[in-house]
Formats: sequence, C-alpha cells, structure tokens
Amino acid sequence: MGALVPNVEGLSYGGDYNPEQWPEEVWPQDVALMREAGVNLVTVGVFAWAWLEPAPGRYDFDRLDRIMDLLHAGGIRVCLATATASPPPWFSHAHPETLPVDPDGRRLTYGSRQAICASSPVYRQAALALTERLARRYAAHPALAVWHVHNEYACHNAHCYCDTSAEAFRGWLRHRYADLDGLNAAWGTAFWSQTYTDWAQVQPPRATPTSANPAQVLDFKRFSSDEHLACFAAERDALHRLSPGVPVTTNLMTASCVNLDYWAWGRELTGPDRLLSNDHYLLGEYPLEPPAQIAFAADLSRSLAGGPWLLMEHSTSAVNWQPRNLAKPAGQLVRDALAHVARGSEGALFFQWRASRAGSEKWHSAMLPHAGTDSKIWREVAQLGRHLRALAEIEGSRTEAEVAVLLDYSSVWAQEAANQPSTDMVAFDEIRRWHSALWRAGITADLARPDADLTGYKLVLAPALYLVDDAATANLSGYVHSGGTLVVGPYSGLVDECDRVRPAPLPGAFAELLGIRVEEFFPLPTAGTVRLDDGTSAAVWTEALAAPDAEVLVRYDNGPVTGGPAITRRAGDGGGTAWYLGTRLEQTALGRLLARVADEAGAGPAGPAVPGVEQIRRRHPDGRSYLFLLNRSDRPAEVDAAGTDLLTGTRWSGPTQVEPHGVAVLAEAEPRDVAVLAEAEPHGVAVLTEAVLADGAA
Repeated sequence: MGALVPNVEGLSYGGDYNPEQWPEEVWPQDVALMREAGVNLVTVGVFAWAWLEPAPGRYDFDRLDRIMDLLHAGGIRVCLATATASPPPWFSHAHPETLPVDPDGRRLTYGSRQAICASSPVYRQAALALTERLARRYAAHPALAVWHVHNEYACHNAHCYCDTSAEAFRGWLRHRYADLDGLNAAWGTAFWSQTYTDWAQVQPPRATPTSANPAQVLDFKRFSSDEHLACFAAERDALHRLSPGVPVTTNLMTASCVNLDYWAWGRELTGPDRLLSNDHYLLGEYPLEPPAQIAFAADLSRSLAGGPWLLMEHSTSAVNWQPRNLAKPAGQLVRDALAHVARGSEGALFFQWRASRAGSEKWHSAMLPHAGTDSKIWREVAQLGRHLRALAEIEGSRTEAEVAVLLDYSSVWAQEAANQPSTDMVAFDEIRRWHSALWRAGITADLARPDADLTGYKLVLAPALYLVDDAATANLSGYVHSGGTLVVGPYSGLVDECDRVRPAPLPGAFAELLGIRVEEFFPLPTAGTVRLDDGTSAAVWTEALAAPDAEVLVRYDNGPVTGGPAITRRAGDGGGTAWYLGTRLEQTALGRLLARVADEAGAGPAGPAVPGVEQIRRRHPDGRSYLFLLNRSDRPAEVDAAGTDLLTGTRWSGPTQVEPHGVAVLAEAEPRDVAVLAEAEPHGVAVLTEAVLADGAA
C-alpha cells in the first residue's frame, strides 16, 4: 500500500498553523521551531477566508505565497485548506440569505463560525470560487501535500430551516419517493391529518404546537447530511480537476458528531486522491474514561476509511470549550497520540501549532504554548516528533480486529425522536458503552454498517439497532446462519427504514433469528435498577419477554417483570449463535458477558492481559506486525516479549518493563508464539519489533 500522504516521508506530524494571526516577523521563528520539533506537515488557511478575499472578488494571495515558500524552504509540507468553513463578515452582511435559520424561524447571525446554510447556492458559489482560485494558484506548489476542504462539517450547525433549505428538501424528497403517494405512505401522514396534497405544503420540521412527525424529522436529518456532503463533493471535485494527483480530505469528528451519516461520507473520502481524516478531543467529565474515548474515535475512523486514516486534530493538553478544561498530566500527550497511531492513524496532528493570543480559543492548548519552549508541553511535543520518526516503518500497516460493533446513523437518529418509551435509551451512548466494554477486555473492534460484509468477523455486536431495513436484517441472519456469533441489545429491530413499527411478533426484524417475543416494554424510572438472578444488576430498561425458541440464561430477580427472561441465546442453523440482552447491564456485568461471548467465539485481545496495559496490533500485508503497549497505570508494568522497541532501540528477549504512563512498540515478523505477560510501566508507551519464537523456543 502506498503512503496515505504521498508527499510526506514517514508518518505525518504537525498541526493547524494560522500565520494570519501573527505578524510576519514571527513566521521564520515558527518554521525553525517546527523543524526542531520534527514537524513535517501543517494545515494552513482553515479560517483564512477574510485574509484571502478581503472584499468581494478581490483576492490577495501574496502573504499565503510567502508562507508557502517559507514552509517549503524549511522542508515542511502543507495541507492547504479551502477556508470555506467561515465566511467573512462582508459576505454574510451582503448576503444574509446565506445565514442559517433555526426551527423557530430565527435567522442566526455571523460572528463565530459555520454561519452558513448548506443549501444556499450563493454560499456554494462563493465557496467554490475561492476553492478554484486556490487550486489554480497552488496546484503546482512544491509544498502542497494535501487539500483540506472546509472544517468539521456540521459539528455546530447541522440543520437550516430556511425557505431555501425547504425547497432543497422537497427536491430531495421527490428523488427519494418520486411522488406524494410515496411520501405520505413513508411518513404515515394519515396520523393527525397530515396528508400532503401538494409539494408546496411540505416543509422542514420547524417548530410546531406539539411533536413533529418522526419520519419527517428522520428524513430531514438524512437530507441535511446529504446537503453538507454535496458542498464537500463540489469543492473536492474542483480540486481534483484543477490539482490532479493531490489527495483531498475534510476532517470528521467521529466521536462526537452524530449529525452526519459518516458511512456516506466515508465512501466519498476513500479511493484515489482522497484521504479520510478525523479530529478528536477528550471530554473531561464524561462516563467513559479518556482511553476508551480515544479507542472509539480511532476505531470508527479506521472503519470508515477501510484502513489507515489520519488524525488531523487533537489537543496537546486542555481544550477551551468545556465547563472545566482539564490539562493532561505528564506523558499523556505522547501516549494519547500514539494510541491513535496504534489504531490506524498514519500520524498525529494537533490544533494548533502556536497558541492564539485572541479569540474564543486563546486558552486552547497548542504545540507551542503561551509558556513557550521551556514547558512540559514543548518537551513532549519534541519527544513525540522523535517517536513518530522512529515509527516510519509501520506506515501502511493495518490495525487488526476480529469483532465488529454495528452503527447505523439513521437508526441513531430515529431512536432520538420524541415520544419514545424512555429518553434514557440514547443509542449512540450505548454503542460507545459496548465498545468501551470491549476496550476494557483488551479487544480491538471495528465499527460496521449492519448491511456490510461481516464474514471476516468472529463476533458482531448490535448494541442499539432500533431501525433496520430488510437488507440489513437478511445480512445479519445470513451472518449467524453462516456460523457467526451475534449479540443484540434491547429495543432493536423494531422499525423499518421509514420508522414504521414492524409487524408482530416484536422485535419484528429479529424475532425469528433470536427465538424470542417481546410483549411489552417496561422502562425503569430515573436511577431505577433491577437485580438479575446471576447476581448482577441492570438499569434503564426491562421488557416482558417470552423465549419460545431460545435458551434463557438470566432472569429478572425483581422489578416489573420479575422472573422473566433478561438474557437469551439461540443456536442458529449453520453453527452460529444469536444472543439477546433485553436490558441494559451495568458496565462490569456487560464487560464480563461480552468477554465471555468473545472468548467462546474465538475473538480475543492482542496478547495475554497485563493490568493497566493496552495492547493493539498493526500488520503489513507481508506479515510484518507491530504490537503497541500503552501503560496507563501509575507503576512500571512488566511484559514478557521478544523484539526491538522502535522507540528506544532496546532489544527485548524476556520480561521487560514499560515505564509508568509510557509506551513501547514491538515490530513482529510473525507474532505466532509471542508471549506478552505481566506488568508494563505506568502510563508508558513502547513499540516493539517482535522476533518470531519458532516452535516455542525463546
């Protein structure tokens, strides 16, 4: 496989560089310090529209010319942004019709970012004009390595409800349903006398006296995702036409943005001259611990890319937008970055290079902090640069996973609709919770669509699949009948792609596959819990469940359905197994159950468990592999392995320590018979090139 960023040697390292925020005499200092830190790629121009087009149709590229030349002279390649994420005030003032409108009909104003209507032809024309000017000017510039379109689409402004969007929505619906009969059937408009008799009557789900039609809301979310994607594709295609051979990307936000159908985006970001990249920021006060947050974001990014991807942004330490912005203690900067690399990223970039002196992100950490180079952050930035250079040979290898966790964005959106049985049944949170249970068990997992080819996975989990179409239903049934192991969570398989309840017996899509029948939902009150007869507990959800064709493994010991089945298992034709969890197990019990099922399915961690040590393996097609060991504990951890630590050059031939909070990386020729044993150093990282242990010999 070729390099993900063809014009960058080895793994990519750097971050967002915003020279427009600084006087020109600072620029040479920046380039000198970038070289000192080992930076080889910076993103330029993300929010530079006002800098590049200070007045309508008057472009000024002189300063960008100089910074591009300066970076090239310093041996630093550029990911050049189209700057279209934030129109300047002159544009929004002159074209207020391009500003977004909320469901209540209020037009939002400019003064921050993403103040756009994605359906606006005026915005699209202006954005495309700037993109084409940049492409014509810099297509042949020797510093150019990647094109960067827009920035974090829909992370703040996902939907616009203006008249322009309404007309575009009607066009989208015509394409999807052909005529009003099809629309009325899909939306179930016979309910509440909502039947449409003219396309002009159809509008976005604006504010109404009571709850909106859930099918209308679902389709509007699909439409909005497609509108943002159309904006991206227009700029991408212009760049491909005017700057052929240079990869094009835009930075997703896989861990936190649920406003876009990232599977559709992944298809548009992979292939020739395309590159999937992601931004990730830790949530300081969140139920999932930071390493689990990183694992989910990276695993989803890798799954969307179908292989290696690029971490376009993360933070060196604290961010600026949470109630309490927690700084990273010593060692975490390096360990977090290499955790993304372990899970498939071809480098590590940050927001941003130099900390801003003004604006809403002036207290956001940076590679070059306000404290300057005599600081913990700068020393770790330089250390990470050395580590990434040492890891150059892993480029192009792929992270191994034997388990898939199903994620369908339409299902997530449908389950968020008003008037569900319980507002606590948040699908995306539950998907992340199941993924984190695998992470705690040391099991690396991919994310997958329910209609994807699942034949390569030993275990498939469906934590929250409320909505499922017939094709996906058949796919999951075929997976089990072919010998696969499937675990389905509660409140799944209930509605079709139009959010219409499937015919009885429930859960309609999975009743036969699981051998069960759901008679009635019994959600629990706030903070309510139930005991199960295996000594564990559950919360949020229970249901009256019959198991006419399944083995009952666990029953409720108390609560509204005392004595009823809580966990079932059905052996399918072809040797497969289908499990059903009719409740939300507490985290420890969920982890134990999923680890047990994974073990029975033959899916396990990258090596024997070492307390506090995360283990992930990347492998080249030719068999060379790399075992990442990330010590997240406060004390040294001893690992029994053979190989060479790429970060230190140390040869491992038996029990060796990974320092607290450290990392090691072992390069394995063929990892059969390689043993990883007891303790690694607290919070440490190591990458080892592992030797082959032939016939069990040391």
